[in-house]
Amino acid sequence: MKQFFTPKVKAILIAAIVMALLSGVIISATTEATAAERLVGAVLAPVRSVASAITRQAEQVYDYLFRFDALKAENEQLKQQILEMEEDVRTAQAYQRENERLQQLLDLKTQHEDYQFAAAYITSWNASNWKDSFTIDEGEKSGIAEGMCAVTEYGQVVGIVAETGANWATVVTIQDSTMEISASITSSGYTGVVQGSFSDADTLRMNYLAQDAVIKNNDQIVTTGSNLYPKGLILGYVADVQMAETGVEKYAVVRPSADFEELEQIFIITDYDNS
Repeated sequence: MKQFFTPKVKAILIAAIVMALLSGVIISATTEATAAERLVGAVLAPVRSVASAITRQAEQVYDYLFRFDALKAENEQLKQQILEMEEDVRTAQAYQRENERLQQLLDLKTQHEDYQFAAAYITSWNASNWKDSFTIDEGEKSGIAEGMCAVTEYGQVVGIVAETGANWATVVTIQDSTMEISASITSSGYTGVVQGSFSDADTLRMNYLAQDAVIKNNDQIVTTGSNLYPKGLILGYVADVQMAETGVEKYAVVRPSADFEELEQIFIITDYDNS
């Protein structure tokens, strides 16, 4: 709190006390006053008005200064309440998003009853022009092991588990330029290998397509299956087709199906029927 008895406040209080005493003396002196005394009283009447005004101002200053701490405390309390309310809203929104994801995951499990999942949240990203990975908050204690596939609640491939700890794991995404996944185009059956693009971090590249392959934009690309990931998981959609540098094969520019900008929670396929 600011210093209460500043020079200005002291001057106001002293003036108020003096005026109050002077007013009291005048009132006492005018009891059964003579004509001369009444004249003096009339002359001093404005002084009494000024004294009263100064007294009221001093009282207002006094009330303000002594209420300052209370007002400041109340203000801080209101700020804290607003912060708590905002946090409650964010928590409710997070629960709602998680509930929606779990509903979609339930649909995925209905389509693939053999899939077993471990849910995890992304805690940090490690991205560069040549490397794209993130860390999750679940690990070996949840049955997660190296080589397992990470997907969204829609069955869209996110990446492969590269390293694990007791309660954490690192996932290398399909956007990483070192990642290679066997894939096929659902509409035609053409096969190739999908990997991260060296030139554009937001796209993938499907290599080793036949020179005479007929491929259309928006054709869906899925995994062919391996000991690392099941068959039929969605990788992305064809955005463009070009001739490879060798001149003897084509490659497709692929738009990932997973929205990596919005990733918050992912699901590791810990087990599935590979027969």
